[in-house]
Amino acid sequence: MIGCSGQIGSELTIELRNIYGNENVFATDLKEAPAEIRDNGPFQILDVLDEKRLQHYAIRNKITQVYNLAAVLSGNAERMPMQAWNINMSALINTLELARELGLNKIFWPSSIAVFGPTTPRFGTPQLSVMEPNTMYGISKLAGERWCEYYHQRYNIDIRSLRYPGLISYKTEPGGGTTDYAVEIYYEAIKNGSYESFLKEETTLPMMFMPDAIKATIDLMEADADKIKVRSSYNVGGMSFNPQEIADAIRKHIPGFEITFKHDFRQAIADSWPASIDDSVARADWNLSYKYNLESMTQVMLDEIRKKAG
Repeated sequence: MIGCSGQIGSELTIELRNIYGNENVFATDLKEAPAEIRDNGPFQILDVLDEKRLQHYAIRNKITQVYNLAAVLSGNAERMPMQAWNINMSALINTLELARELGLNKIFWPSSIAVFGPTTPRFGTPQLSVMEPNTMYGISKLAGERWCEYYHQRYNIDIRSLRYPGLISYKTEPGGGTTDYAVEIYYEAIKNGSYESFLKEETTLPMMFMPDAIKATIDLMEADADKIKVRSSYNVGGMSFNPQEIADAIRKHIPGFEITFKHDFRQAIADSWPASIDDSVARADWNLSYKYNLESMTQVMLDEIRKKAG
């Protein structure tokens, strides 16, 4: 697991250890891991951009599969575009080369709905569509998808990928993404009873609750190879809502909750992304499914954040 301390990695690592055993899931990151990862299985500080150390680590620990979650996310990527490009591309290429040179069994790499752009159909965005991203994050993810398919076709590497929508979790703090308002709003509802959204009230985006994202990732990776017909990245849609709708869901539990709107540079990013996703290809190929909707997710988010707050 590369990027075990991030929003996805911190939860995916734990779930993989539940399935395969703590001692069989090796976690790495540039920074210290959460205690439940660091103390319950192998962990090491490792820079995926250091290809020699990456290869030595994989050989020494007899690694057979790699989940590479290292990335600079959308909001931060706009602040430092060249650095984001270099990190996002080098992290992927180093992993693909590792798989080619060592003959690894499987690779997972996350893409994003950011691969789409303002010319893409916004509603029910299909698996195959116009892809003209106008953000650095989206450009790097689209390039990454092409590299993934190339390495599969050229070297027969079993690489699998999901185009994640916005991901919502109570376990980790927001990490610089455009959809992070949908995490921040729950924390602010508990802490202050109000939230100032950096997106406009009608900005509808696809989202997934983290338990559904983790399940989808593992289901994809455990599916038989002959069922994986898309080697760029699969659409996953989850649910779609806007800031006003999530505020309304919160008010059912916190009647006095107030939301205001003051959009920033992330509004332009959100405007270039789909409002809803057609994920019928993933449903047909490997039985993608979801458990949560906005109402059930809101209940869990508020309950768990209250527990964290003590």
